[in-house]
Amino acid sequence: MEYTVPLDFVIHPLKSTLTPALQAKIDQKTKPLGSLGQLEALALQIGRCQNTLTPSLNKPCIIIFAGDHGIVEAGVSAYPQIVTAQMVANFLAGGAAINVFARQHQLELLIVDAGVNADLDTHPALIDAKIGKGTRNFLSHPAMTEADCLKAVRAGSDIVRRQYEKGCNCAGFGEMGIGNTSSAALLMHALTAIPLEQCVGRGTGVNDQQLQNKLTVLQQAIAHHDNTTAPLSVLATFGGFEIAMMVGAYLKAAELGMLIMVDGFIASAALLVAAKLYPEVLDYCVFSHVSSEQGHQALLNHFNAKALLAMELRLGEGSGVAIAFPLLQSALGFLNEMATFDDAGVDH
Repeated sequence: MEYTVPLDFVIHPLKSTLTPALQAKIDQKTKPLGSLGQLEALALQIGRCQNTLTPSLNKPCIIIFAGDHGIVEAGVSAYPQIVTAQMVANFLAGGAAINVFARQHQLELLIVDAGVNADLDTHPALIDAKIGKGTRNFLSHPAMTEADCLKAVRAGSDIVRRQYEKGCNCAGFGEMGIGNTSSAALLMHALTAIPLEQCVGRGTGVNDQQLQNKLTVLQQAIAHHDNTTAPLSVLATFGGFEIAMMVGAYLKAAELGMLIMVDGFIASAALLVAAKLYPEVLDYCVFSHVSSEQGHQALLNHFNAKALLAMELRLGEGSGVAIAFPLLQSALGFLNEMATFDDAGVDH
């Protein structure tokens, strides 16, 4: 079944009027032309995104969306589903990798219950946006109803809007959800036509036998829903509540002109859905890293994107975003603070 309810985001392509002035500002710094490599491209992109010669990163944040997946009952993960709720508790207690990195770089961290299969205690850092206690098993039914899928997209949009209204102009999105690499692989395959075998990876670390089972299960799921092609239909059929919320978060952030930091494989699969709906969203995205999860590099190639880091990460949680964030700071640091040849009296 194809879902055709339209979304009402308005995303504008980046303005090009400032591009010559930004490039001139970059080129006039006391360095050989192009010698800061990707930092120069990053400074140019951020300046264009914010439409200013003096861009800044204001109240940057990472939002982690958490949700469970019915497909876990088919044995596609090395971890039991309860780990999702346990890791959310770890986030809220400040003990996960993303907590460490967010503290290190002074990034606000928010955790969203998009659809965890547990009753979570209230916490100041927890946003209760639960759509349901996990999705259905997409081997037999679409993971979400059309209504719940759209509800999740709009919830993600609303969460980002509230951050923007607090002064945030730079956001990254992470995820937590046992089984969500299976969803991401199917979204990638269905929306790019890249062979499923190239999209399916080891996720949390399945062994060879478990990997073969995962591939077999996902092949069966594709066969069961082989007429599903529209982006929202693919999302509702194979996605998760946390992935759908990320789709809405990407679209609202781009609509508001925010700089978007993209994490790893699952975050990129959510972006794929968003970009199929609104291609302009990619103009606002910085790709923090390429993960070691099979399929991520091919997905970045599909976006024609170059990641800032390649550190063999496969954790999720927005961890790659946090680790790459200082590169954004460095890009704006040289753009806004580095002397020009004329300032420094240096011949060029």
